[in-house]
Amino acid sequence: MDVSVCQAYEDEIQALEEELRLLTEKYEDVQQESTFFSDEEIQKSIKSFQRETQRATKGHESPSDLKAQLENLERDLLFLTKLTGFEFTSHSKKTVEKTRNRTVQKHRLTGKCHSLSFQLEFQLLEMQDDEKVSAVVSDLSIIMESRENSDVSKFVSSTEEHGNLLTFFRSLSTYAEWYEHRRNTFLHFK
Repeated sequence: MDVSVCQAYEDEIQALEEELRLLTEKYEDVQQESTFFSDEEIQKSIKSFQRETQRATKGHESPSDLKAQLENLERDLLFLTKLTGFEFTSHSKKTVEKTRNRTVQKHRLTGKCHSLSFQLEFQLLEMQDDEKVSAVVSDLSIIMESRENSDVSKFVSSTEEHGNLLTFFRSLSTYAEWYEHRRNTFLHFK
Protein backbone atom coordinates (compact mmCIF):
# COMPACT_ATOMS: atom_id res chain seq x y z
CA MET A 1 0.00 0.00 0.00
CA ASP A 2 1.24 3.50 -0.80
CA VAL A 3 2.77 5.42 2.14
CA SER A 4 0.63 8.52 1.52
CA VAL A 5 -2.54 6.40 1.55
CA CYS A 6 -1.48 4.77 4.83
CA GLN A 7 -0.74 8.19 6.31
CA ALA A 8 -4.15 9.47 5.20
CA TYR A 9 -5.83 6.46 6.85
CA GLU A 10 -3.81 6.96 10.03
CA ASP A 11 -4.75 10.65 10.11
CA GLU A 12 -8.41 9.78 9.67
CA ILE A 13 -8.20 7.17 12.44
CA GLN A 14 -6.60 9.72 14.77
CA ALA A 15 -9.29 12.28 13.95
CA LEU A 16 -12.03 9.73 14.64
CA GLU A 17 -10.38 8.68 17.91
CA GLU A 18 -10.22 12.35 18.98
CA GLU A 19 -13.87 12.87 18.06
CA LEU A 20 -14.82 9.74 20.00
CA ARG A 21 -12.85 10.97 23.02
CA LEU A 22 -14.61 14.36 22.92
CA LEU A 23 -18.04 12.76 22.58
CA THR A 24 -17.26 10.45 25.50
CA GLU A 25 -16.24 13.46 27.62
CA LYS A 26 -19.45 15.30 26.69
CA TYR A 27 -21.52 12.24 27.58
CA GLU A 28 -19.75 11.91 30.93
CA ASP A 29 -20.29 15.62 31.61
CA VAL A 30 -24.01 15.30 30.93
CA GLN A 31 -24.20 12.24 33.12
CA GLN A 32 -22.25 13.96 35.89
CA GLU A 33 -24.32 17.15 35.69
CA SER A 34 -27.57 15.19 35.84
CA THR A 35 -26.47 13.57 39.10
CA PHE A 36 -26.25 16.97 40.79
CA PHE A 37 -29.98 17.52 40.47
CA SER A 38 -32.91 15.63 41.90
CA ASP A 39 -35.69 14.31 39.66
CA GLU A 40 -37.96 17.04 40.97
CA GLU A 41 -35.46 19.77 40.00
CA ILE A 42 -35.03 18.26 36.55
CA GLN A 43 -38.80 18.18 36.02
CA LYS A 44 -39.11 21.81 37.13
CA SER A 45 -36.36 22.79 34.68
CA ILE A 46 -38.02 20.91 31.84
CA LYS A 47 -41.38 22.58 32.53
CA SER A 48 -39.70 25.99 32.78
CA PHE A 49 -37.88 25.40 29.51
CA GLN A 50 -41.10 24.34 27.80
CA ARG A 51 -42.88 27.50 29.03
CA GLU A 52 -40.00 29.67 27.79
CA THR A 53 -40.03 27.90 24.42
CA GLN A 54 -43.77 28.37 24.06
CA ARG A 55 -43.45 32.08 24.90
CA ALA A 56 -40.61 32.51 22.44
CA THR A 57 -42.42 30.74 19.60
CA LYS A 58 -45.66 32.69 20.05
CA GLY A 59 -44.01 35.75 18.55
CA HIS A 60 -42.57 33.69 15.67
CA GLU A 61 -45.43 31.55 14.55
CA SER A 62 -44.49 31.23 10.90
CA PRO A 63 -41.42 29.38 9.64
CA SER A 64 -40.54 32.36 7.45
CA ASP A 65 -40.20 34.53 10.59
CA LEU A 66 -37.89 31.97 12.14
CA LYS A 67 -35.87 31.72 8.93
CA ALA A 68 -35.54 35.52 8.78
CA GLN A 69 -34.42 35.62 12.41
CA LEU A 70 -31.86 32.86 11.75
CA GLU A 71 -30.50 34.76 8.74
CA ASN A 72 -30.18 37.91 10.88
CA LEU A 73 -28.28 35.97 13.53
CA GLU A 74 -25.97 34.46 10.90
CA ARG A 75 -25.28 37.94 9.48
CA ASP A 76 -24.52 39.23 12.97
CA LEU A 77 -22.16 36.32 13.62
CA LEU A 78 -20.40 36.88 10.30
CA PHE A 79 -20.05 40.59 11.11
CA LEU A 80 -18.56 39.84 14.55
CA THR A 81 -16.18 37.28 13.06
CA LYS A 82 -14.97 39.82 10.48
CA LEU A 83 -14.74 42.58 13.09
CA THR A 84 -12.80 40.63 15.71
CA GLY A 85 -11.14 37.94 13.59
CA PHE A 86 -12.19 35.25 16.09
CA GLU A 87 -13.80 32.04 14.94
CA PHE A 88 -14.46 29.52 17.70
CA THR A 89 -14.49 25.94 16.47
CA SER A 90 -15.28 24.00 19.64
CA HIS A 91 -16.11 24.42 23.29
CA SER A 92 -16.50 21.82 25.99
CA LYS A 93 -17.48 22.31 29.59
CA LYS A 94 -17.23 19.87 32.46
CA THR A 95 -18.67 20.60 35.90
CA VAL A 96 -16.10 19.56 38.48
CA GLU A 97 -17.91 20.70 41.62
CA LYS A 98 -21.32 22.19 42.29
CA THR A 99 -22.72 23.39 45.57
CA ARG A 100 -25.39 25.91 46.48
CA ASN A 101 -23.11 28.97 46.31
CA ARG A 102 -20.15 27.68 44.34
CA THR A 103 -19.61 26.07 40.95
CA VAL A 104 -16.31 24.92 39.46
CA GLN A 105 -16.25 24.14 35.74
CA LYS A 106 -13.43 23.08 33.46
CA HIS A 107 -13.58 24.62 29.99
CA ARG A 108 -11.76 23.77 26.77
CA LEU A 109 -12.05 26.27 23.92
CA THR A 110 -10.47 26.02 20.47
CA GLY A 111 -10.54 28.44 17.61
CA LYS A 112 -8.69 30.71 15.25
CA CYS A 113 -7.98 34.39 15.24
CA HIS A 114 -7.32 35.34 11.64
CA SER A 115 -4.89 32.54 10.73
CA LEU A 116 -3.49 31.76 14.21
CA SER A 117 -4.95 28.70 15.90
CA PHE A 118 -5.27 28.54 19.66
CA GLN A 119 -6.59 26.27 22.37
CA LEU A 120 -7.46 27.35 25.90
CA GLU A 121 -8.07 25.18 28.93
CA PHE A 122 -9.08 26.74 32.23
CA GLN A 123 -11.14 26.32 35.35
CA LEU A 124 -13.87 28.81 36.15
CA LEU A 125 -14.92 29.25 39.77
CA GLU A 126 -18.26 31.02 40.14
CA MET A 127 -19.36 32.12 43.60
CA GLN A 128 -22.72 33.64 44.42
CA ASP A 129 -23.37 35.82 47.46
CA ASP A 130 -26.93 37.17 47.74
CA GLU A 131 -27.27 39.17 44.49
CA LYS A 132 -23.58 39.31 43.57
CA VAL A 133 -21.92 36.71 41.34
CA SER A 134 -18.15 36.62 40.98
CA ALA A 135 -16.05 34.49 38.66
CA VAL A 136 -12.36 33.60 38.89
CA VAL A 137 -10.27 31.96 36.17
CA SER A 138 -7.59 29.52 37.32
CA ASP A 139 -5.34 26.82 35.84
CA LEU A 140 -5.19 28.64 32.51
CA SER A 141 -3.30 26.78 29.81
CA ILE A 142 -2.83 28.29 26.35
CA ILE A 143 -1.62 26.33 23.35
CA MET A 144 -0.80 28.33 20.25
CA GLU A 145 0.40 27.34 16.84
CA SER A 146 2.87 30.23 16.56
CA ARG A 147 5.27 29.87 19.48
CA GLU A 148 8.43 30.43 17.44
CA ASN A 149 8.35 34.12 18.32
CA SER A 150 9.82 34.65 21.80
CA ASP A 151 7.58 37.68 22.41
CA VAL A 152 4.48 35.54 21.87
CA SER A 153 5.87 32.88 24.22
CA LYS A 154 6.49 35.50 26.90
CA PHE A 155 3.02 36.94 26.43
CA VAL A 156 1.39 33.49 26.62
CA SER A 157 3.37 32.63 29.76
CA SER A 158 2.43 35.91 31.42
CA THR A 159 -1.24 35.48 30.52
CA GLU A 160 -1.26 31.91 31.87
CA GLU A 161 0.32 33.14 35.09
CA HIS A 162 -2.19 35.96 35.63
CA GLY A 163 -5.24 34.11 34.24
CA ASN A 164 -6.50 37.22 32.42
CA LEU A 165 -8.63 36.03 29.48
CA LEU A 166 -9.76 39.50 28.42
CA THR A 167 -6.16 40.65 27.96
CA PHE A 168 -5.40 37.47 26.02
CA PHE A 169 -8.27 37.95 23.56
CA ARG A 170 -7.59 41.66 23.05
CA SER A 171 -3.86 41.16 22.52
CA LEU A 172 -4.30 38.09 20.33
CA SER A 173 -6.73 39.96 18.10
CA THR A 174 -4.27 42.80 17.50
CA TYR A 175 -1.25 40.51 17.13
CA ALA A 176 -3.03 38.14 14.73
CA GLU A 177 -4.24 41.01 12.55
CA TRP A 178 -0.71 42.38 12.18
CA TYR A 179 0.70 38.87 11.79
CA GLU A 180 -1.60 38.48 8.76
CA HIS A 181 -0.41 41.80 7.32
CA ARG A 182 3.27 40.82 7.78
CA ARG A 183 2.67 37.38 6.26
CA ASN A 184 0.87 38.83 3.22
CA THR A 185 3.63 41.42 2.76
CA PHE A 186 6.36 38.75 2.82
CA LEU A 187 4.38 36.57 0.42
CA HIS A 188 4.08 39.54 -1.92
CA PHE A 189 7.88 39.89 -2.10
CA LYS A 190 8.60 36.17 -2.59
